[in-house]
Amino acid sequence: MITVSQDQQLDRRRMALKQISSNKCFGGLQKVFEHVSVELNCKMKFAVYLPPKAETGKCPALYWLSGLICTEQNFVSKSGYHQAASEHGFFVIAPDASPRGCNVKGEDESWDFGAGAGFYVDATEDPWKTNYRMYSYVTEELPQLINANFPVDPQRTSIFGHGALICALKNPGKYKSVSAFAPICNPVFCSWGKKAFSGYLGKDQSKWKAYNATHLVKSYPDSQLDILIDQGKDDRFLLDEQLLPDNFIAACTERKIPVAFRLQEGCDHSYYFISTFITDHIRHHAKYLNA
Repeated sequence: MITVSQDQQLDRRRMALKQISSNKCFGGLQKVFEHVSVELNCKMKFAVYLPPKAETGKCPALYWLSGLICTEQNFVSKSGYHQAASEHGFFVIAPDASPRGCNVKGEDESWDFGAGAGFYVDATEDPWKTNYRMYSYVTEELPQLINANFPVDPQRTSIFGHGALICALKNPGKYKSVSAFAPICNPVFCSWGKKAFSGYLGKDQSKWKAYNATHLVKSYPDSQLDILIDQGKDDRFLLDEQLLPDNFIAACTERKIPVAFRLQEGCDHSYYFISTFITDHIRHHAKYLNA
């Protein structure tokens, strides 16, 4: 009698990808897949762009993490990244921003907490801790899935978008480079962060520091992380003090961590802003991924 270990069962679930769509784009293929996530205990979708160079060899992987209310579709349909990714030979992977359809009480009651707002943390509080483990999903499970199913070079990986600063700062050496558009830099001091962290992580604010970029950068072990941040000057969330980039920049300066912070005149928080500068971000990562 053949027995299947728990690890083998998990591996089989990871490998079981269901293709949802495939579209030719700048010589490559923009695909969307669905799979059963072990970390999140639900079905998840992710988008992946396969560059033309993947037909002849392994290519770098660049992970995009979307912000509040987004699915895997927002970035791939609105950012205009495909041409630059094709030219530089990047796989670009864009997961959903949270678990979906988990029937967790209260997950659909507000736009900034629950479904669409996973905040890239591993929840420790009931009823969220069973499903809302986006940090482990995007840093461990999803890369394992990508590495096993696509011709990517796992030694050449970078990350950008919301949550990217957290993932990079918590994992020194894992990512070659990092960048972000209008990130929530100091969530322990903004209303979004206080709401999400108290719900997912509990009332003990000392536990919140583990997902607070401004705190994490203060203990980052070296300066070998080149950070690019673009921020719209007319972003209403910047004006409402939800993002607090000045706190993060001050912490980077104190630790001598290189950060290029660009305050873009007349820009807001939309994908019009992201699409304007997305090629700059792809080039930023190409300096390290194609070095």
